[in-house]
Parts: sequence; C-alpha cells; structure tokens
Amino acid sequence: MNIAYCFFCVVLCLYSIPSVLQAQEMEPRRWAHLPVNSDIVGFAVAQSSGDISFDPVLKIENGEFDSETIVASYLRSFDFFGKTARLDFRFPYQRIEWQGLLDGQARKVKREGLSDPLIRFSFNFIGAPALKGKEYLGYRATHKTNTVVGAALGIVLPLGQYKENKLLNIGQNRYVIRPQLGFVHTRGAWSYELTGTVNFYMDNNDFFGGKKKEQDPLTAVQTHVVHTFKNRVWATVSAGYDWGGLSTIDGIKKDDKKENLYYSVSTGYPLSRTSSIKLAYVGSRTQRDIGADNEHFILGFVYRF
Repeated sequence: MNIAYCFFCVVLCLYSIPSVLQAQEMEPRRWAHLPVNSDIVGFAVAQSSGDISFDPVLKIENGEFDSETIVASYLRSFDFFGKTARLDFRFPYQRIEWQGLLDGQARKVKREGLSDPLIRFSFNFIGAPALKGKEYLGYRATHKTNTVVGAALGIVLPLGQYKENKLLNIGQNRYVIRPQLGFVHTRGAWSYELTGTVNFYMDNNDFFGGKKKEQDPLTAVQTHVVHTFKNRVWATVSAGYDWGGLSTIDGIKKDDKKENLYYSVSTGYPLSRTSSIKLAYVGSRTQRDIGADNEHFILGFVYRF
C-alpha cells in the first residue's frame, strides 16, 4: 500500500463515517412517556450513501460512500424514584464501501462487521410519573396537554470491528460519553420536541501507525414536530445541527471541524396493539467546504411485550 493511498484512506475515514456512528441520530418521540415494566425490542435496516468534499490540495475527487446497517435494539422501562426511566441497548452491524479518485486513479475500500454498541440510561424527571396499566391509561387520557423534561447518559462501547493496522475501521476503538437533555410539550395531537447532546470522545491510543487520536467534544441539537392521528399513526418533521469535533493526531490538529445540518421526515404505523413499523428519511448537508452530504433510508419494526 503506497503512502498516497494510505492518506486517501485516512481522509475518507475522517469525513465519511455514516450517521449511525455520528453524534446526531435523529430520534423523534425520544422522551415519550411509557408505561413502566415494558419490554420493547426493535430491528431496523438503513441504506446510506453520500458525497464527500475534500480540500483541493489533497487531489481527491468524486469521493463517496455507500453502506447498509442492521440494528437490533432492546428497551426496558421502569420506576426510578417515582419517575419513568428506561435502559436501552443498540447493537449495529455494518457494511461500508468508500470510493473516489486519487490523482485520477480509482480507489475503493470495503469493510463489514459489528459496529460499536450503545448503552443508555434515561429518565423523565418532570411530567412522566411511573405508572402502568389502567393508571397509565387514565393519566394519558386526562393530560392531553403535558410537558415532559428528561435527561440521559449514553456510552458508546469500543466493541466494534477494529484493526490497528487498518486505516478504515467500522469500530472507533474508544469510548464516547453522551449526556443528553430533552424537552417535549404535547398539546392534543401535536407534540414539540427538543433534544441537546454533547459527545465526549475518549482517546484512541491505537490509531493507525501507532498514533494517538484525540477529538474535541461535538455538540448537537435536534427538534421534532410530531402529529398523532386517531388511528395511532404518527408523522414527524425534524431538523438538527451539530458542530465541533476537531481531531488531533499525535498532537497535530486536523482541518476536520464538523458543522452539519440535518433534516428528516418519518412516520410510524401500528400493526397491532403491541407492534408497529417505522419509515424514515434522514438527510444531512455539511456547512463547511470539506465534509459529507449524506442520505439515509430507514425501515424499522418494534414489538412491545
């Protein structure tokens, strides 16, 4: 592998990781009031693609990527000092292909394997008492207008496929600490949501070539407008923004500060009282001269015990 090709792979890795690995995961109904002692399992598949823009001096043109992601998830809701809390897990599997022109020559890199899982604890400390059964249904029926405020702490675990002698990896080989604060106001069939997230990246001490990779925190905000119809079908329009995340390799800062605009539409359709499907489109556009413009199509299935 020549030096130019190595550098090509490094730059692709920095600029084109799909959104399943990024900080900004568009999540409508994130802080929904759930009955306690619920177990929810989910499966989702996502098709992602994007164009990558580089500094012209790098002589990399027509950069792009394609990926397929399968995510299995589990959520358990429970009573936390009289408030509704939840613990959820996500286990993604990915196939990613990066390609582009380096000095006019076509280059392509493929990876497939387990990605880094996420574990997250959340609780709604305002407006979501811990209830179940008839008490829960009665509360929802008498609180058509309601405000919920919640907080969460997520941890991305470095368990995904990673080889220190490879420039491109699906796993990040580092912990990511992800605190969140959320707000949702419901008035009849309409809900208005706002979520703020800060990602704190631990160091990757086994980056390619025996180097150390550090990264500044990345801040993200997202908002959703949700409408629930009488047949329990819901539809959402969403927007988000993130910024920060400058990388440092062996003490040398990289010109890779993130600044991205996100937008999304999604809908959920109940198949029964305990199961539903979700369809979503998520797009993102970089607000800087270098970065990636991505598109994601998502199909999910949820079952509640």
